[in-house]
Amino acid sequence: MAEGHDWSVRITEAQALFEQEFGQREGLVAVVSPGRTEIAGNHTDHEGGHVIAGALDVAVVGVAAPNGTNVINVASEGFSPVAVAFDPADPASLSPREDERVTTAGLVRGMAALLAERGRVPAGFDLAMTSDIPSGGGLSSSAAVECALGRAMEALWEGPAGAEAIGAADLARLAQRCENDWFGKPCGLMDQMSVAQGAVCFMDFHESEARIQRIEFDFAAHGYDICLVDVGCDHSRFTDEYAAVPVEMQAVARELGATRLSDVAEEDFEAAVPALRTKLGDRAILRAAHYYLEESLVDQRRDALLADDVETFLALTRRSGMSSGMFLQNVSTAGAYQPAMLALGVAELALAGRGAVRIHGGGFGGTIQAFVPHDLTANFVGRMDAALGAGSTRVYGISEEGARAWQL
Repeated sequence: MAEGHDWSVRITEAQALFEQEFGQREGLVAVVSPGRTEIAGNHTDHEGGHVIAGALDVAVVGVAAPNGTNVINVASEGFSPVAVAFDPADPASLSPREDERVTTAGLVRGMAALLAERGRVPAGFDLAMTSDIPSGGGLSSSAAVECALGRAMEALWEGPAGAEAIGAADLARLAQRCENDWFGKPCGLMDQMSVAQGAVCFMDFHESEARIQRIEFDFAAHGYDICLVDVGCDHSRFTDEYAAVPVEMQAVARELGATRLSDVAEEDFEAAVPALRTKLGDRAILRAAHYYLEESLVDQRRDALLADDVETFLALTRRSGMSSGMFLQNVSTAGAYQPAMLALGVAELALAGRGAVRIHGGGFGGTIQAFVPHDLTANFVGRMDAALGAGSTRVYGISEEGARAWQL
C-alpha cells in the first residue's frame, strides 16, 4: 500500500460490505479516490484558465474482484445496488443511455467504455464502495466515483501488451468525458484532475495538456483550518443555473472570435463591452469580468502560497469571494431561498474579520469554504452548525495522494 493517509479501517469496512453483498472472494483489489476542494479559481477551469485545488482526506473507498460474467455490479453503502450489463463483442453496448443520465449506472458504463477505448478488455466484476464525501456538497463525489471506477477497471482488466499505467492527467480526462457524455453534467477538468493527482496543485488549463504544479503548503502549520460548510441544499438542485455560467462566458468569447475566455485578451473584452451589452445583456459581461479578475487572483494566491505568505493568500481569497458574489453571481438564487448566501453571511459574522470565506465550487448550493484561525475553529463550527444544522461544518485535511488501486 502506498504511503500517506491510513485508509486501512475504511478498506476493512468496504471488504465487509463486499463479503455481505457478494461473498468471500480471492484476488481482491482495493481502490481509494479522494474528494477535492477548490482553493482558488471559481469557474475558471472551463474557460481554459488557472485554478488551485486540493485533494481531501475524505474518499470513495472500495474493494473489487472479478465475477466471471458480463455484468458490473456495484454495491454502495446507503444506496440501491447497480448492475450494468454489456456485450464484450459489441462496443455499442457501452454507449451513453438516456435512462442512465445522472446515475451511478451512467458513470459505470461511461468509464467502462472509455477504458475499453484505451485497449482494456471489459469483464464483469463486483465492487463494494463506501464514501464519506458529502454527496451533492461540491466536493466532487461524482469525480471521485469516476476515478475509483477507472482505477478498479485498470487493475482488473487485461490491457494491451506492454501497456503503461494510465497517468493521473489521462485518468482525469477520461473521467471528465464520462461526466459530460454519460452522466450528462457539464463540467470543467478541475474536479477530476484534483482527484486523480492528489495534494495541492496549481493547474493551467489553457493548453490541451494541462500544466500541473504541485504546491507544498500546509495550512494547519500556518495556523489555519480548512472548513467546508454544507449549506443544506444539494447543488444539483441548481444544475440549470450552474450550466448557464459557462454558457454565458463562452457566448462572450464567441462574440470575440474564440471558444473560451482564455483565448480573448482582457483589453479586447473591455473594448467590446458596449456591443456585448446589446447582444448578450449585462450578466454575461459581468461573468466574463469575473473570469479576468479571478484569473489574476489565482496567480497571486499561488505566488503567496509558494512564498509561505498566508496572510496575503487570505486577503486575496476575500477579494475572490467578493468577485464571485458581485460579478459571477453564483451565490444568490432567485427569490427568498438563498442557502449559499445565508451561509456566507453567518460565516462572516463568526469570523469577525479574520481568516477568509468564499463560495466553493459551482455555487448556488453545495458548500462554502472558510480558512479559520485555529483559536476560532471550535467557535466557528459551533455557530455554523447552530445556524445550519448539526454536522453541517467539518474540518478537512489535504490528501497527498490521488486515486489509486492495489492488490490486497
